[in-house]
Amino acid sequence: MPMDGVMLGFMARELDEALSGGRVDKVTQPEHDEIILTIRNRGENHALLISASANSARMHLTREKKNNPLEPPTFCMLMRKHVLGARVLAIRQIDGDRIAEIDFEALDEMGDYAVRTLVCEFMGKYSNLILTHRGGKIIDSVCRVTGEISRVREVLPGLMYERPPQQGKLGGASLTPEALARRLVQSGGPADRALQNAVAGLSPQTAREICLRAAGDSEIRLEETDAGELAARVCALMEGFPAMARPTLVMDGDGRAVDVTPFAYLTRAAFENRPMASLSEAQEAYFRTRDRAERIRQKAAALNRTLKNNIERCEKKLGLQLSALQDSERMEEYRVKGELLSASLYQLEKGMKAVELPNYYDENLAPLRIELDVKLSPAANAQRYFKLYQKARSARRLAAEQKQRTEEELNYLEGQLENLGKCGEEAELFEIRAELEREGYVKPSRNRREMKSLPPSRPLKLAASDGTVILVGKNNLQNDRLTASAQLNEVWLHAKDMPGSHVIIVGEGPSEETIGEAASLAAYYSKGREGSRVPVDYTLRRYVKKPSGAKPGFVIYTHQKTLYVQPREVIART
Repeated sequence: MPMDGVMLGFMARELDEALSGGRVDKVTQPEHDEIILTIRNRGENHALLISASANSARMHLTREKKNNPLEPPTFCMLMRKHVLGARVLAIRQIDGDRIAEIDFEALDEMGDYAVRTLVCEFMGKYSNLILTHRGGKIIDSVCRVTGEISRVREVLPGLMYERPPQQGKLGGASLTPEALARRLVQSGGPADRALQNAVAGLSPQTAREICLRAAGDSEIRLEETDAGELAARVCALMEGFPAMARPTLVMDGDGRAVDVTPFAYLTRAAFENRPMASLSEAQEAYFRTRDRAERIRQKAAALNRTLKNNIERCEKKLGLQLSALQDSERMEEYRVKGELLSASLYQLEKGMKAVELPNYYDENLAPLRIELDVKLSPAANAQRYFKLYQKARSARRLAAEQKQRTEEELNYLEGQLENLGKCGEEAELFEIRAELEREGYVKPSRNRREMKSLPPSRPLKLAASDGTVILVGKNNLQNDRLTASAQLNEVWLHAKDMPGSHVIIVGEGPSEETIGEAASLAAYYSKGREGSRVPVDYTLRRYVKKPSGAKPGFVIYTHQKTLYVQPREVIART
């Protein structure tokens, strides 16, 4: 579930208990909308992640190590100036809404103790992190909001901080049974929707859960119940939330984390509800894959556009080259006409528009009509056809060479686009970008937020049904390293005549079943993934060679056999 008011209330209480009284030892900003505070408290280091991402705004403790820019962003340096070494006074939620505040106490420039407050607004695409003085004056924010962006509220250094408009919803002290009952009577219709419109910070899912617990039906309508009684039950339930804390990770049938709840939601009873030691652990388990995939998708967007633009350019160029090859098919016609004219000059006169001559290259000597230029002499007309022949022959040779180079480039770019879709880690994306820079498709980065060098990525490691290890390269650099390091008698696989991964079966003499499983993997990690029967070549590594000067990932091979398989990732990762 999103970081709604109920979830944030549980999280704020958990973080306040863990971090209050601690000291800020480190501040980093791995993403433009995300900061991590390392806080030392009670002899332990805690990493507090606070994200204002539109799709995953949240705060929780984390153990994940993230890569940071070579140069810290402005907001990061400002946070270091004001809160590094500071003591965490309190972490609290504001009026039951999706806003949390963290108070820090530290010495200012004058040597006096001063309080700074980090306001964390978790509101979808309007999420923000805002650092303020104790009096409420804004020092700076992750996302500056000008009058051109919002006519309701500006968020700029030097202005006084104003909370987002609550749209008249009830929260905190204003949430009483009487006030809520009046709102429900005025609303009518589905009770969950009326609750969501009346109470600050409620997501649709939480509103349904409250209805189920308070009225026994998540889809009950207000016409079917007493509004005053329902309001009293809802307020009593929400007041007792702190005692219900039982962090839960919701799993689907495939074992994937699909949700996080602060306690076991009855509306999620159909799923596997896995208790977690803390809400932070549950949040991290849920966002570990989801957030990384979203970040990779965002960072890959520019490379994706670059590759698609270059693929489109190559396709247009290939079309022109094919057209040139078709035009050059008249080459022999020009030569024949030139030779027939040269052999019959005595029959021709200047000023003739056309002539029909017996074609000596035809077994029936069928007459061939030849168009002439009236301004040229017969000999010059013959030379004109010879020049057209030479031009067509040169164009054919050049177009054929260019067509081969264009097809190779197109195959390379389509392979890189396929590799981009396989990226699951930042290191893999970095390697693809670095390769495209070397090949001249992307300009070297001059971004101040350029990331520190990452350790080399690793190929995918899987286990076949009989336990045999199978390695799958996910980009050209991995493919080259994987193939170069394989033993000569190990089996090497690749989807036939299409971009895809290099696959190695570790060890000699694998079974036919293992080769079949590896072939399904090679098909799955190729451009033919959506097909039903994909051809996959396999041979021994000793028969795989990389030509001198070839592009990354390109090899040639012999002694291959071909299997037609269904693309499947049917075996376990190790």
